[in-house]
Amino acid sequence: MIDLNVFKRFLLCYFVLYFSISYGVSIAQDFPQRPIRIILPFAPGGTADIVGRPLAVKMGELLTQNMLIDNRGGAGGVLAASMLVKSPPDGYTLLLASSGAITVIPSYSKVPYDPIQDFAPIGQVVSGQLLLLVHPMVPAKSVTDLVKIANSKPKQLTYGSAGGVGQLAGDLFNSLARVNMVHVAYRGGGPMTVDLLSGHIDLAFPGLSGFVPYVKSGRLRGIAVTGTRRSTALPDLPTIASAGLKGYEATTFWGLLAPAKTPNIILKRINQSMVDALKQDELIQYYVSQGNEPVLSSPEAFSLVIKNELEKWRKLVLFAGIKVE
Repeated sequence: MIDLNVFKRFLLCYFVLYFSISYGVSIAQDFPQRPIRIILPFAPGGTADIVGRPLAVKMGELLTQNMLIDNRGGAGGVLAASMLVKSPPDGYTLLLASSGAITVIPSYSKVPYDPIQDFAPIGQVVSGQLLLLVHPMVPAKSVTDLVKIANSKPKQLTYGSAGGVGQLAGDLFNSLARVNMVHVAYRGGGPMTVDLLSGHIDLAFPGLSGFVPYVKSGRLRGIAVTGTRRSTALPDLPTIASAGLKGYEATTFWGLLAPAKTPNIILKRINQSMVDALKQDELIQYYVSQGNEPVLSSPEAFSLVIKNELEKWRKLVLFAGIKVE
């Protein structure tokens, strides 16, 4: 005979599971019902805008909903990341996260969030490397030239950044080359770019995005790239490692994050729109022209990237003996 109590429990579990799945599917189909805010972690005019704004347009078209851009510069992206942590986990507030605030700064400094536990990864958007740039008034045309000049002028050459990987790239250069260039901090890539173009600072290590035209026009001089291979956008430039600083590597990523505890079904809905946007030729060509490589990433793959990059930077900081003020 069938135990009625067991049968009742079975039916209860069945209906709970059925309605849970149906409710989740309904949420995904109905999402989004209002505009989605994407926080960009730097002031307008920098790499965050170059990566984030065209992506927001394409994703908005696919989701048939407005994507609102909110530039919140400060502390190398830590301010924006902190804002996301405090946002409701409903999919309506996202962060276009840079590697700086999520993996670089936490590798050497205390931040008001846990980069692993406090975010729900949606997917990586692009990967890229940085560019060692000097103002034309600086006579260096190679890594070797720059090291010689820096050695002859201790604490006189200045490099700017908005914190994060741009700053650590310069600190790593200082450490491996045994020179003493001075860091100048900015709230965003836009203000830093203005000062670099005007000669108020001597050099910088920005992402390739947005700076390729300045190199090609001669307004800034490209010395080298920071990755392990040459860039397709500027193939004539060597890597810093191959040009004299063995072991040098500094790469970056941009990706979408939601607050922790955002339902997985919503994360997958947003991820699908992101991946579909990144498959469009127009966006692919634009990113490649800016020195970025589009990445078709899942939430799980992006989560692994964050964990691996955080560990890499922590080891690098210890290896190079870097101390960031």
